Amino acid sequence: MLGYIIRRILAVIPVMTIVAVFVFLLLRLTPGDPAAIIAGDMATPAQLERIRTSLGLSDPLHEQFITWVGLLLQGELGTSLISNTPVTQMIGQRIWPTVNIAVLTIILSILIAVPMGVLAAWRHRTWVDYVVMAFSVLGFSIPVFVIGYLFIQTFSIELRWLPVQGYIAPSEDFSKFLSRAILPCLTLATIYVALIARMTRASMLEVLGEDYIRTARAKGVKETVVLFRHALRNAAVPIMTIIGTGFALLIGGVVVTESVFNIPGIGRLTVDAILARDYPVIQGMILLTSGLYVFINLVIDLSYTFFDPRIRY
Repeated sequence: MLGYIIRRILAVIPVMTIVAVFVFLLLRLTPGDPAAIIAGDMATPAQLERIRTSLGLSDPLHEQFITWVGLLLQGELGTSLISNTPVTQMIGQRIWPTVNIAVLTIILSILIAVPMGVLAAWRHRTWVDYVVMAFSVLGFSIPVFVIGYLFIQTFSIELRWLPVQGYIAPSEDFSKFLSRAILPCLTLATIYVALIARMTRASMLEVLGEDYIRTARAKGVKETVVLFRHALRNAAVPIMTIIGTGFALLIGGVVVTESVFNIPGIGRLTVDAILARDYPVIQGMILLTSGLYVFINLVIDLSYTFFDPRIRY
């Protein structure tokens, strides 16, 4: 086990190196000039050149890359070209709304989707199974912004139960935080419930046909124990993978949902940085997202030994 953990951690180094080089070159070689955005439409060529020089954009690509890597090795992601604010500070200000929404969404999705998937597998080819599968298809088919606007129209405008938009940190007022987080969490959970429920159903159907499940039932073990202790645990490997990947996607920023509900999160920060050609912010966000994917995949792989005792490293 220890050797496996060390190998996986060492494998992160080449992966993140490739990501860093790819992102740096991609941003520098695509059209667009941050100096033109900063200076405005009326700027002269001389003014643009002075701005590029002050930002270090006139240096050769290899020198820019070496400077950026040096900052990374010091734990810095650089400074925003537009606001002159450290990228780490900008991410720190925006990441907690995204994290809070992501955690609530995943918890809500698991609490709803896993029992739905188990029930659909248990009642395979009955109306319960068909209803769950129909919901899964709808959850994948309807765009997330349409779901968001439907929830706003129903619960905020017509029923007046919840606020339309905005975000309040849970440390300031937890009740107001929940009232503003319910709609975006429900919007995102619609997609993830469909995904997790479908995967849970497929995994459970495969496990429920195993010999040890029939043996447990023949011994008179309660059906709930068979389903949730024996079957679900052995079906948990692909379910955990989907949950982990979904959580990484949410942390990476859900642009449309954050825009619809006016949440100052990572997704909106990324979009603003792309529109402004703010290279350090874009690079920092992509590295953060890539690192989260690698870390979450490592955690999921290590958790396999708990959920499936047949797996050993």
